[in-house]
Amino acid sequence: MTMAAAAADMALVKPISKFAGATPRRMSLIYNDNNNNKSGSFSRRSSSSRSMIRMMSTSAPTSGSGAPPRQSKKASKQGIKETLLTPRFYTTDFDEMETLFNTEINKNLNQAEFEALLQEFKTDYNQTHFVRNKDFKEAADKMQGPLRQIFVEFLERSCTAEFSGFLLYKELGRRLKKTNPVVAEIFSLMSRDEARHAGFLNKGLSDFNLALDLGFLTKARKYTFFKPKFIFYATYLSEKIGYWRYITIYRHLKANPEYQCYPIFKYFENWCQDENRHGDFFSALMKAQPQFLNDWKAKLWARFFCLSVYVTMYLNDCQRTAFYEGIGLNTKEFDMHVIIETNRTTARIFPAVLDVENPEFKMRLDRMVEINQKLIAVGESEDISLVKNLKRIPLIAALASELLATYLMKPIESGSVDIAEFEPQLVY
Repeated sequence: MTMAAAAADMALVKPISKFAGATPRRMSLIYNDNNNNKSGSFSRRSSSSRSMIRMMSTSAPTSGSGAPPRQSKKASKQGIKETLLTPRFYTTDFDEMETLFNTEINKNLNQAEFEALLQEFKTDYNQTHFVRNKDFKEAADKMQGPLRQIFVEFLERSCTAEFSGFLLYKELGRRLKKTNPVVAEIFSLMSRDEARHAGFLNKGLSDFNLALDLGFLTKARKYTFFKPKFIFYATYLSEKIGYWRYITIYRHLKANPEYQCYPIFKYFENWCQDENRHGDFFSALMKAQPQFLNDWKAKLWARFFCLSVYVTMYLNDCQRTAFYEGIGLNTKEFDMHVIIETNRTTARIFPAVLDVENPEFKMRLDRMVEINQKLIAVGESEDISLVKNLKRIPLIAALASELLATYLMKPIESGSVDIAEFEPQLVY
C-alpha cells in the first residue's frame, strides 16, 4: 500500500460505535484452559444471560447513561462498527511459509535457537496465572457512566486482537508441522497463549453482561492478506508494542493503586511476558531470513511498518482518551513512552527505524490527530454523501502529506542480524 493510499484509508476512521440493547440467545465460543488441557481449546456454550457482541457494518443507538444494558426477551443485536483502526484478522501465503522454513532449502535456519525458544514456550510460565476471583464482577458492577462504556470497548477490541493472533498462529502451526516441526510447535504454543488471553478478556466482558461471539467473527470477518515478510514485520511490532503497553500500565497502576478500577490490570505483569516471548520468536524468524533485513528495500519496509503501527496506535488512543484518563494516564504521554521504548527494542533487529525521539515526530502525530478529528466530524455531520466526500478531499490530502513527511524524516540506521542475538530473559 502506498503512503497516499494509507492516508486515504485512514480518512475512513471513525470512533467505534456505542453499545445497544441485548441480543437473542446464541451459542458463544468459550475458552477452556486448565491443567489438563495445556494447549487450550474453544468450546460451545449456550449464553442466554448476556448480550452477544458481533462485528457489524451498522450500529444501533444507545442511551447516554452508560449503565449496563437491560436484558429482554426480544433483544436486538449489538453492533460494533468496523473501521481501518479496528483489529483485523490476517492470512498469508502458507506455501511460501513452508518454503521459508524448510531446513533443506534454507540453510540460515538456526534450529538450536528455535529449540531454545521452544523450551521457553513449553515451560508455560502463565499456565495458572489467569485465574479470576470475585473482585472482577464486583469491580464491573461499580463501574458506571462513560468509563464503563469505554472500558467495555477496550475489552472487546483487545479480545478481537488476541483472537486474531490465535487464528493466524494456529493455522501456521498446522501448516508447518511437516516442514519444520519445531517452528510449527512454537506457533501452536503461541496460539495457546493468544487463545488464553482472548478467553480471559471475553470472560471479563461477561462481568458486564456481554460476550464476544468469537465463532461468528471467525466466519464473518474479512481476512487481510500479508506476504510472509510483512507478517514478520507487523507481528513483531505488534507483540513488542503490546509488551510495552501492558508493562507501562501495570507499573503505573502499581504506583497509583487508586486508579485500579478493574482487576485485569493486575495480571499485566506476567501477561506482557507472553507478548515479549512472541516478539523474540519473530526476531529469530527474521534472523533466519536475512533477505528481509539486509537490503535497501528492507529498510524502507521497516520504516513503513513502524510508521503504520505507531500512527495507528496514536490515532486510536487519542479517540479514546476517556479510558486512559480513567486509569490516571495522560494519553499522549503514555503513547509516546510506548512508541519510544518499542522503537528502541525494534532497533535491535530492524535495519532502520523512525527517529521517534525527534520533536518533529510528535508534532506531526499531533497534526494527524487534529486532521483525523476533522474527518470524524465530517463523517458524523448531517451533510449528504457528496458534500461529505468533497469536504474530505483536502483533509485526506493533508493527512497524506503528514504521513509522507513523517516517513521521509531522516531515519536511524539500526540493528543487524548479528547484534540481535536471542537471550531468554524477562524484560522489565
